[in-house]
Amino acid sequence: MAELTPTQRTWKAFKRNKFAVAGLLFIVFSVMVAILGYLIMPDSTPLANNQTIQLSTKKPGASFMMLHLKKTEHVDTVNWFTKMLFGQPAFYRDIPITSYKQSKEILVVNEYIGDEDKPEKKDYQLSPALAAKGPSAYIAHKTFLLGTDVYGRDMLSRLILGARISLSVGLMAVIISLLIGISIGAIAGYFGGWIDAVLSWFMNILWALPALLLVIAISFALGKGLWQIFIAVGLSMWVEVARLVRGQVLSIKQTEYIEAARSLGYSNFRIIRRHILPNIAGPILVMASSNFASAILLEAGLSFLGFGAQPPMPTWGSMIKEHYGYIIMDSAYLSIIPGLAIMLIVYAFNLVTVGLRDAFDIKSQSTRI
Repeated sequence: MAELTPTQRTWKAFKRNKFAVAGLLFIVFSVMVAILGYLIMPDSTPLANNQTIQLSTKKPGASFMMLHLKKTEHVDTVNWFTKMLFGQPAFYRDIPITSYKQSKEILVVNEYIGDEDKPEKKDYQLSPALAAKGPSAYIAHKTFLLGTDVYGRDMLSRLILGARISLSVGLMAVIISLLIGISIGAIAGYFGGWIDAVLSWFMNILWALPALLLVIAISFALGKGLWQIFIAVGLSMWVEVARLVRGQVLSIKQTEYIEAARSLGYSNFRIIRRHILPNIAGPILVMASSNFASAILLEAGLSFLGFGAQPPMPTWGSMIKEHYGYIIMDSAYLSIIPGLAIMLIVYAFNLVTVGLRDAFDIKSQSTRI
């Protein structure tokens, strides 16, 4: 029987941890949902911001009869790829109604205003072509599986779009932290001396600062917005990576094969890139998985405090901020649902982190969240 490669052995060891595999599957599912985004969302309008104030804070599973009125302004139809990324502006204006009656080209409806208010009776003139098609052309039933928020927006759509924001922040933050952390940690550990002393001093200063306060400070400097959050979270997380890489490089640079590479005249850059970094990929992957979960938590905290992506862009943290006052009322689901989403995705990444640590036989290390 052929001997397994190191990658195959690692994957086999990872699969032994059923919880880690379950976490990985949940992450893959979340990523697919986030990528498809507007294609599978009930509300495919940009930022899922189709507001129907009359339907504010409706319970999950609520269903309403909706009257579709074509907008007077022209709305372009986008292709599927553009829709997947940015959404499709609505062609119609939705009006909730309780009943309707059509008499030739006149449509009489009772518009829904609220549970405690009497419906308002209104008349609408239908075009001959639309009147000939019958009620199925302008009347439809709409169900809100997760209810509506305080502005009457579909909670499920905003939750799906919030997953895209959280995962993208985690991905970009991890990439930025890895690029900076690996570079600085490798330089400090490999060259040592005064270079190591200066870089270690700088890392220790940043390490002493609370992560959330550091992110808030960077956000103040860069401004509010999604791209600013990418940079702010990434810049606050590279120290953990740098400290890990520095320690690994210090332990490996005196080994025989590194001395052999030096004797062959290889450049320092080649030794680091080709001979050191590939051999410490395991610890780096474990740190990246842990930092992914930390980045999602940091983004949620920033959005809750008002420093994250700005409304109407939906993020899980901002959804909790908008509705945390409803926890003591009969609409606690408005905050519980995005809170559960944060908990599940962070827990999934933590399970994967444990699985990777065991697969690479890395000793548990305390990291700052």
